[in-house]
Amino acid sequence: MKKNSTNKIKRVVIKIGSSLLILKNKFNSKWFATFVEDIVFLKKKKIEILIVVSGSVALGKSYLNLEKKKLRIHEKQACAACGQVILMNNFKKSFEKKKSKVAQILLTFSDTEDRKKSLNSRETIFELLKFGIIPIINENDSVAVDELKFGDNDRLAARVSQIIEADQLILLSDVDGLFTKNPKENKKAELILEVNDINDEIFKMASSETNLYGTGGMNTKLQAAQIASKSGCETILVRGNKKNPIRSYLRDKKGTKFLAKKKGRNSFKNWLAGSIKVNGEIIIDEGAEKAIYGGASILPSGIQKISGKFVKGDIVSIKNYFGKRIGKGVTYYDSDELNLIIGKKSSEIKRLLGYKGRNEIVHRDYLTLNE
Repeated sequence: MKKNSTNKIKRVVIKIGSSLLILKNKFNSKWFATFVEDIVFLKKKKIEILIVVSGSVALGKSYLNLEKKKLRIHEKQACAACGQVILMNNFKKSFEKKKSKVAQILLTFSDTEDRKKSLNSRETIFELLKFGIIPIINENDSVAVDELKFGDNDRLAARVSQIIEADQLILLSDVDGLFTKNPKENKKAELILEVNDINDEIFKMASSETNLYGTGGMNTKLQAAQIASKSGCETILVRGNKKNPIRSYLRDKKGTKFLAKKKGRNSFKNWLAGSIKVNGEIIIDEGAEKAIYGGASILPSGIQKISGKFVKGDIVSIKNYFGKRIGKGVTYYDSDELNLIIGKKSSEIKRLLGYKGRNEIVHRDYLTLNE
């Protein structure tokens, strides 16, 4: 967020990590009061705010006296159900003191990865914002299972940012930002103030270290920034465990800003680009790669091979003949059907499959390429 141009920022998603919200197994009310002051400050500048939180499981463990126990999945879900009530009670009381209202939205993995569900979530959020209410979003850990979870709320915050077309994502954490090396291990580590492209070199700088309460590390924060960037949303990674963390950043600019890509895709392609779950791979030849970068669809004749099991309508990864991922798309055919028509002309589909399907395997309107 630029110090003198908050008017350019209209909608902001702020993610708060568990390490900030929880202190000695209790809700960190003292810190949170200063955070609420920051939110009120932003709202006075006509900025719409959404907050993505975590910490329900940790608060529930304390509530149920299970701090020292290694929890099974159903025990974690019970803790999440109890802890979410504590979390929202504290949010409601704190914001009401500043004459602001909040609402709870619990999302599962499928609520963002399924297009229809993501649109429903989007409309609910927009309606709340219209009423001036601050949506408080968390993953629905009381029903989610490990194989169908975000696992961290950094990426959830990024997907929410993409779905609602936010201008900025702020990740409040217990670190100052991205460093050239792990600052806990190397005194010569330097804070990177701005990142234009989140590439392999940037990911190599990341530490996967987590704390007692959190599930994500620097790697998940980079993944989140990458998802947000592709949808035209900039990301700010900044230390949050200080008084008034957002106004502190506006004042001293100590943090890492990940620049957004130019907005050029429609909302569907932004959703597709940010999708986390892919169900297989389609590897195309050199001619097909040139064609799709020229705006063409993927035809069976340009496919070299496929990998994984998927069905019609699934999102698949698109790779070139060197194995480099160049995009994602929605397939019109099952993997079993594709195996029968790989390398063939579209005119042969009816003879090989017994019915006349679409000529395209992935239509250009349902294809997004890496920038």
